[in-house]
Amino acid sequence: MHEVFREAVELLKKGEPIVMATVVRTKGSTPQKPGSKLLVRKDGSGVGTLGGGCVEGDIWFAAKELMRSRGDAVHRDYYLNEDIAARDGLVCGGTMYFLIDPIYEPPDYLPYAQEVVRANEGSRPVALINLIKPAPGDNSSVGAKLFVRQDGTTKGTLGDPKLDAQAIEEAQELMALGKNRYVTTEDGAEYFIEAYTTPPTLVVAGGGHISKALAPLAKMLGFRLFVIDDRPRFANKERFPDAEEVIVAPYDQGIRQLPINANTFIVVATRGHNYDDVALEAAARTPASYVGLVGSKRKAILIYEQLLKHGIPLERVEAIHSPVGLDIGGRTPEEIAISIMAEILMFRFGGTGLSMKLEEHRILKIMNKVQAAPAIR
Repeated sequence: MHEVFREAVELLKKGEPIVMATVVRTKGSTPQKPGSKLLVRKDGSGVGTLGGGCVEGDIWFAAKELMRSRGDAVHRDYYLNEDIAARDGLVCGGTMYFLIDPIYEPPDYLPYAQEVVRANEGSRPVALINLIKPAPGDNSSVGAKLFVRQDGTTKGTLGDPKLDAQAIEEAQELMALGKNRYVTTEDGAEYFIEAYTTPPTLVVAGGGHISKALAPLAKMLGFRLFVIDDRPRFANKERFPDAEEVIVAPYDQGIRQLPINANTFIVVATRGHNYDDVALEAAARTPASYVGLVGSKRKAILIYEQLLKHGIPLERVEAIHSPVGLDIGGRTPEEIAISIMAEILMFRFGGTGLSMKLEEHRILKIMNKVQAAPAIR
């Protein structure tokens, strides 16, 4: 998404119009999820993606037609039936909802795009809220915008002070992890909140085997990676080429050097109890939303006791993930690393960690349908 907003800034600075097409909601199986974006330039070229295939092609065409006619923002739904999906080699059967939002005048969008870019590069989180559907009887326009900063200051309006207040409160909840949310109010208004912050960051305290296995996974999943170890032979760029920074320092000092915010995930995996407790206490004192400790339950009990004695609040201790990771039965460093990243993703996206396999009653329904069908000769 970062490249879309950077391009928006560059084009709007030149006074060029753009159309921003955004997936605001989905139902069922779809090739992209809410927040996916496609920026269409005045020459018809684009940046970003809505999932490819006929879906993207149709929305792309609609965006170009909107720009040609200088029309207003519209919301549109796109049903992926089996025929449409099969045409593009997809196995989908859901519905995608889009906001196709033309920006003709730079002052209407440039300040927002600039602040989104800055948030992604390390400034404080922000949120952009678009009105998708006004409440019945409300004359507000589709695409009306409300911009919210972490400190509570705002720009713009959705057209109703009461609606603005509700949207601002929800936006504040989403900023820490840069999440999005589609909201339908009791009055029938609908809006889409997109919160922006720095990319997710993984901090690993310890440069051992598990950390080495975590590094390529973090890189592949779009995390910035920082590694800390007090031993130069375990903390170096040769061992961790994917790391943004490798710090040789005592664990507590190294953690205090880093730009840690709520979108930071810290995993403590040092070489022993005496180092784990120091690193975990330092991690617990940061604003990181996720802190995990590699080790046994026995180790966790002993270190938690120390944390509480040192004044770490009970609710913070309760939030620590230890033993870290999901129970997948892994034993090797690589298997343990996968279980750790799986838990981090579950935490970040709000998953359950449960198997997604088809339930027995669905399989039985399929069997009944097959048995009731005429035999193929």
